Amino acid sequence: MRRIFTLIGLLLVVPVWAADQITVFAAASTTNAIQDIAALYQKEKGVEVKTSFAAASALAKQIEQGAPADVFISADLKWMDYLDGKDKIVKTSRRNLMGNQLVLIAPKGKAFPVKLEKSFDLPGAFEGRWCSCVQSVPIGQYSQQALTALGWWAALEPRLAAAPDVRSALAFVERGECAVGIVYATDAKVSDKVEVLATFPSDSHSPVLYPAALVQGAKPAAKGFLEFLASSQAAAIFSRYGFTVIK
Repeated sequence: MRRIFTLIGLLLVVPVWAADQITVFAAASTTNAIQDIAALYQKEKGVEVKTSFAAASALAKQIEQGAPADVFISADLKWMDYLDGKDKIVKTSRRNLMGNQLVLIAPKGKAFPVKLEKSFDLPGAFEGRWCSCVQSVPIGQYSQQALTALGWWAALEPRLAAAPDVRSALAFVERGECAVGIVYATDAKVSDKVEVLATFPSDSHSPVLYPAALVQGAKPAAKGFLEFLASSQAAAIFSRYGFTVIK
């Protein structure tokens, strides 16, 4: 009889434990901020937040294929729109959390003067390869847009070392494997191994926005975390890492 009561007790406990654990899929550029926010939320609410960081494109494809995510945070509108079109997110939960900037970086100690204007010859200002991301990744698309607007894309495309996500691109430049790179301002901010050469004009590329939404079938606890992402506490963390909070 005691064994029966023990089994019943376990059946009652397991669903409660599972309900207090959520999984967040977030774009690689949000890594530090989301880790801090998840830790704070877990401490205050007692909900375990598991995180997975990668390129927004890769995460969106995983969600489309049934990966067990509760919340998705993208680095652009395109991949959130993609999942919306596949009916993989809760439409009414979608919101834009913050924005970012695009910057040109070089390894620490190897900076050189740069003017982000068409009259400047960026391709001739450095030797070797430069790094950003593949075109399916938001930062790769923003980079092409910015370089095209300034008239440099055609000359620089053959010298591109394409990384799978922005943190990998940052690492290439940190190690000196690329002379320059294009990353988000927030990524450059968390590294002491690179220097920012210039910030691309906002009108040279599409706005860098980070939408978040609940994934279809998300656990009830996920709604609270999504709401927390829009709180003043989360906003302070986003701002600390260099994001522009959308109110």
